[in-house]
Amino acid sequence: MSPRRMGRPGLLGMAARTAVVAGTATAVSGNVQRRQQSRAQNAQAEADAQAQAQQAEYAAQQQQAPAPAPAGDNALLDQLNQLSQLHNAGVLSDTEFTAAKAKLLA
Repeated sequence: MSPRRMGRPGLLGMAARTAVVAGTATAVSGNVQRRQQSRAQNAQAEADAQAQAQQAEYAAQQQQAPAPAPAGDNALLDQLNQLSQLHNAGVLSDTEFTAAKAKLLA
């Protein structure tokens, strides 16, 4: 058996220590990289979901926006028809009918 050296490690000891440090650094670096990649993927998925929700909300608003306009037109047409019926029945005079119609159309 060779006598045990005291003091600084020899060439093999330094190589072994370097390998352990390098291996540990690689493992830690790999874990950090995987964690960062996972976080980036989650953030991207969240951003995609949010963009899709906003797009769906915008599309729903676009579909709803034209709907009230015809409803208002229908109400206006109904009121004009009612005025016309009252005028034809003789309840409203020509001037009253013209004034009421101008008021509705204004």
